Amino acid sequence: MKIKCTHSSFEFRLVLLIALVFNLSVVQGVTDPSDVEALQELYISLNCSTQLTGWTSIDGDPCGESWMGITCQTSAIVSIQISGLGLSGSMGYMLSGLGSLKILDVSDNRIHESIPYQLPPNLTKFNIANNNFSGNLPYSIASLLSLSYLNTSSNSLGQSVGDIFANLTDLLTLDLSHNNLSGNLPTSFSSLSNLLVLHLQNNQLTGSLHVLDGLPLTDLNVANNNFSGSITQKISSISNFIYDGNLFDESPAYPPPRPLRRSRHNKGDSSGSHASWGSDGQSCNSFKGNKNRLTIGPILGTVLGSLVVVVLAAAALFAGICKKKRKDNTTKNSFGNIPLIPERVNNKGHEQRTKPTPTTLDLRSLTMENLMCHKMQGNNGSVNIVKSPVIATSYNISTLQGATNSFSQENLVGEGTLGRVYRGKFHNGKVMAIKKIENAALSLQDEDNFLEAISHMSRLRHPNITLLTGYCTEHGQRLLVHDYIGNGSLQDMLYLSDDRSKVLTWNVRIKLALGVARALEYLHEVCLPSVVHRNLKSANILLDQELNPYLSDCGLAALLPNTERQVSSAQMVGSFGYSAPEFALSGIYTVKSDVYSFGVLMLELLTGRKPLDSSRVRAEQSLVRWATPQLHDLDALARMVDPALNGMYAVKSLLQFADIISFCVQPEPEFRPPIPEVVQALVRLLQRASIQKRRSSEDIGFYMNT
Repeated sequence: MKIKCTHSSFEFRLVLLIALVFNLSVVQGVTDPSDVEALQELYISLNCSTQLTGWTSIDGDPCGESWMGITCQTSAIVSIQISGLGLSGSMGYMLSGLGSLKILDVSDNRIHESIPYQLPPNLTKFNIANNNFSGNLPYSIASLLSLSYLNTSSNSLGQSVGDIFANLTDLLTLDLSHNNLSGNLPTSFSSLSNLLVLHLQNNQLTGSLHVLDGLPLTDLNVANNNFSGSITQKISSISNFIYDGNLFDESPAYPPPRPLRRSRHNKGDSSGSHASWGSDGQSCNSFKGNKNRLTIGPILGTVLGSLVVVVLAAAALFAGICKKKRKDNTTKNSFGNIPLIPERVNNKGHEQRTKPTPTTLDLRSLTMENLMCHKMQGNNGSVNIVKSPVIATSYNISTLQGATNSFSQENLVGEGTLGRVYRGKFHNGKVMAIKKIENAALSLQDEDNFLEAISHMSRLRHPNITLLTGYCTEHGQRLLVHDYIGNGSLQDMLYLSDDRSKVLTWNVRIKLALGVARALEYLHEVCLPSVVHRNLKSANILLDQELNPYLSDCGLAALLPNTERQVSSAQMVGSFGYSAPEFALSGIYTVKSDVYSFGVLMLELLTGRKPLDSSRVRAEQSLVRWATPQLHDLDALARMVDPALNGMYAVKSLLQFADIISFCVQPEPEFRPPIPEVVQALVRLLQRASIQKRRSSEDIGFYMNT
């Protein structure tokens, strides 16, 4: 009896163990955790639509539970096909976490806002047709090297088509039709060596089609645009070519558009006067009767054509004389309604005329118009400024005084170039960060210009950028109200925290760098015109409780002083700190200067050292000068690493991190990578680090000897 009891106990324990293992597997789920997180964020962004059967924003297992429209291979999501479900909302910001996704089809819905600027890196098919997307094509499309099908038709995409197609040699079908795209076709179209189908109809595209001449197209639709110029023999011979509603030149230099491309003979027409195009491309008019006879039509056409040429030449000459006279008589020019940056005098006394570009910020001649105003390009090439209404909340000064206890010292949380930042608690319990700007520090004293800057700053929307929610201009005051991020700054975490060895692990540092890089990518690539941060540093990287980074002071460059005193001050503080060499030399700051500052920030994460530290020996005071010669020496690199990491990092990961830094801090701006390339490199680095960590059962697998 005793033996029987023991046997039953053994069976019971065995059954219990099996059940426990089964339950554990159910809890852990089948799907890769990063895929689950990305899909849950997508579900929330799509307003948690009830049409998405099985989807949930908390827990869940897309592969194990067969969520609607989801196809998996083992634990990875490889296809999302949720078209025609009436979905609204947006696409969110975590799609790049779907590293194995091949097909993404959300067509025929009501999804709006812009196309996510970061897309799944291994997509082969991307279809967002028939939605309400706005903005432009994101730069990250350039990195989708396996893409074979791209359809963005029937949306509200605008602006010019970016030059982002050079590496998409696998692309077979490209449909950009029925949008508001403008400008010329990008030269990178010529690299689409396998493109068969190209639909561009119903846009506002201009220029010629010559960039398409070498492509193996079988289906080309460019109808209802503003294309002009001639049509080459190669394009004319495309089997399905639709061109109506353009401004093509039907001169005999090339065959005219398709209806006249081939000889047409009407047996019922005894005159036989249809145009026939010979193999040499020349027009051969066939007349019944004397072939050498000239009619009055050609003669009159020749005379009128000559007169038109003479008149146009005279007009062009007169315009050139007037333009030269205007140029000689004024020191300030304009194009459309966008003023040129005023001339400045170099140290040799010669005048230098600088034209503003979206990626250049001259700190000594900064105007509101050339930096922050939206620009819309018309069909005639003119550029118009569109003033934007302020959408941030307007506070009165008494409310902000009450929230900060009259800006008391105990509520002071920071101090920057423009003024001090206070913690403010409002009557509804909400805590905000309030920046009190010193009027003496402002370059934009005019309230209208200040409000225009506020309008653009409040429109910056990114998960790694602090949100501007309000402002105050009462009684001559200038205050900004931001979301409050309550875990301090990265600077505090690096240099004031005693627990950084436990908190700032190697993977966390890569994650922090990636978050900041994505914020910069949004400012440089998504915002139009590009927003140059100009003050990127660890003190402006705020952290929440989960150590997610938030870039602050975005858009404040428009408010910064433009005096020589300020430039000199910035040079003293940042020449060998965060500021790029070109800024110290010229006072001009570009997006590539931001990339340099980001490289310095990565050096801080790598070494745990300040960019400029006068307490160290002279050779080590400038972090960039000391560190960059050692970035490719493994032994020296190992000695440079922040001691707080205790050697817990992978050698390959460390080397790749150092390589990214090396490119970012190149002395010459042209050799620094654009920030989207930095983002992609960090994404790959973080993915590899995460995979390695999951494969390792112990932290020992992530030690220096890995």
